[in-house]
Amino acid sequence: MKLTPTPTRLLSPLKPLWESRRQWWLVALIWLMMVAPAQASLLLRVAIKQNVSEVTIGSSTPATVKDSAGRSLGQLEGMQASLARSTGSGVAVGGWQGNQIAIEPSGDGFVYIGDRWYRGNTVLVPTSSGLTVINQVDMEEYLYSVLGAEMSPSWPQEALKAQAVAARTYALYQRQKRGNSLYDLGNDTYWQVYQGVEKEANTTHDAVQATAGQVLVYNDQPIEAVFHSSSGGHTENVEDVWMDPRPYLRGVPDHDAGSPVYQWTETFTSSQLSSRISGVGNVLSMKPQRTTPHGRIQSMLIVGDAGQRTIDGEELRQALNLRSARFTVMPQHGPSASKNTVSNIPAGFTIQGRGFGHGIGLSQWGAYNLAAQGVNYQQIVLHYYQNANLAKIRVE
Repeated sequence: MKLTPTPTRLLSPLKPLWESRRQWWLVALIWLMMVAPAQASLLLRVAIKQNVSEVTIGSSTPATVKDSAGRSLGQLEGMQASLARSTGSGVAVGGWQGNQIAIEPSGDGFVYIGDRWYRGNTVLVPTSSGLTVINQVDMEEYLYSVLGAEMSPSWPQEALKAQAVAARTYALYQRQKRGNSLYDLGNDTYWQVYQGVEKEANTTHDAVQATAGQVLVYNDQPIEAVFHSSSGGHTENVEDVWMDPRPYLRGVPDHDAGSPVYQWTETFTSSQLSSRISGVGNVLSMKPQRTTPHGRIQSMLIVGDAGQRTIDGEELRQALNLRSARFTVMPQHGPSASKNTVSNIPAGFTIQGRGFGHGIGLSQWGAYNLAAQGVNYQQIVLHYYQNANLAKIRVE
């Protein structure tokens, strides 16, 4: 597999947008003349279920059941559910057994795993803890579903295209960096959400097909193209939130103003907050110790009547189930049970925040607003992934 650069840096992204739009017809012509021809796509192995004792499987059309050597064991009827289970050293499906079993539907059939339909094939592999169920699927068809799970299919097409490029790049990066001998990717938010055919739409098909094979690269390698819902006005340098710096994950002005999660407020009673933050007793105050340049909490000092502790911003966000770590805390004092005194324990706390997610890389609501203004997907992704370039996968 090779990566072929494409001429997408002929325009300075977002500077100025109206001038870029006037010149775009010429850039589009050059793009069509120079872009690499379509190549065979990449087959992904996506783990749908891991270490389960049994799982329901099936096919929408008659399917061939094969062993690990590719030999046919028999035929599975279409629209007929079967129970696959681990036998300890192998897999059993109906009356068939093997050290590994594959289900390959005929024609344009889908496979059924657990409670959802998927494109491609099913592979059942025994592990030391049970059964792992893998969906073998073409990368572009995998993205049909990912787009619908990670972004609303009703959003502007240029936003969906930007998400397609980011998701394709992220899948390729994860496959290279974190894949293993059994599978290339998982299907949850740690990887990116993949829920099969039910999340597909005509618009997600169109966005994937319009960007077929396109990925973001730095030094000719796929980037870690992380994305989030909304930053609250400015994305972050990756090292200010996580550990290692990336030259392409730099903080940039976001365009997410007006989104439903641009600003938000949460309130907690004193007892609610104290039950979620252990080791300090009743919470008296919450003071930021370190923040990013754009106000995201890196660490917070929690002071209580039974002690104090410093908590990482992302850890605190998860403990309180907040949309992001970009927030401020205001104590709310009220009268104590005694009529003659005022308690130093706040009655509650109001948390005012901005954005949704880690704030690194592509902002989905920023992409939405830019696309609604007529900005093309190339400019969107190159704005949020600074120093990166667009390239096209060539599978050989």
